[in-house]
Amino acid sequence: MCPHKLTVQLCLFLTLLVAHASALGQQRKAPTGGRVAIVVDERLAALRSTPELNGHLVRRLGRGRLVAIRSVKTNRDGITFFFVNVTTRTRGWIQRESVVSPSRWGDDARLFRLIQQSHDFDRITRARIFLDRFRRSPLRSAVLLLLGDTAESISAKLSATATRKLANTALEAPEYTYYLNHPALDRYNRQGIHFTFNPTTKRLHYDGAAYRLLLRHHPNSPEAAAARRRLLDLSNLHKPPTILYSQPQKR
Repeated sequence: MCPHKLTVQLCLFLTLLVAHASALGQQRKAPTGGRVAIVVDERLAALRSTPELNGHLVRRLGRGRLVAIRSVKTNRDGITFFFVNVTTRTRGWIQRESVVSPSRWGDDARLFRLIQQSHDFDRITRARIFLDRFRRSPLRSAVLLLLGDTAESISAKLSATATRKLANTALEAPEYTYYLNHPALDRYNRQGIHFTFNPTTKRLHYDGAAYRLLLRHHPNSPEAAAARRRLLDLSNLHKPPTILYSQPQKR
């Protein structure tokens, strides 16, 4: 290969790598210029050039995106919009109900209601946002219990998916590794949700981390007793089955 072409390709690769790293950094770093808020309902998270539902769409913001609230305006239809900074160059109007802010009273309760109304992975991601951002909320213990229960409920569906994929296929590695490496688990892993595997029942189960965190930080909460029961149930699921031998009858 021509050295000149190799140099050009290397420079292009480095440019793309830096651009990708910069994009990730912008996504994780809160923008400046106002009160920080987090997108929690992407159904309403249309960034517009004007505070109107038919305003020009600038972009759609994803769940978990950080914005900085600069001002607020209620339009003629009674819909409230926030004027927000998304990046140093991108700003616009977004509907109030699409975001929550840890510094705004009552937003923890509003996000908790949204978590309760959500299902499966949507519930997991919104619960993770709650736990990451509302560190002093009295609702944290309830969110932790709900997170754990949802993860265990999901484990049954994930087990069925993995079993179906493995049916009638040759396995070159231990069976449990195929379950714990299944691609369907990847997005949960990124949310801090991990699973264990019961080789007897061929079932994935939640590892119980949310329950243990609940008992560590909120031992006197109303949810603590339920968390203890859940951990005991998970522990019993991994105990080897008791084999009963009958004594031979004397003749």
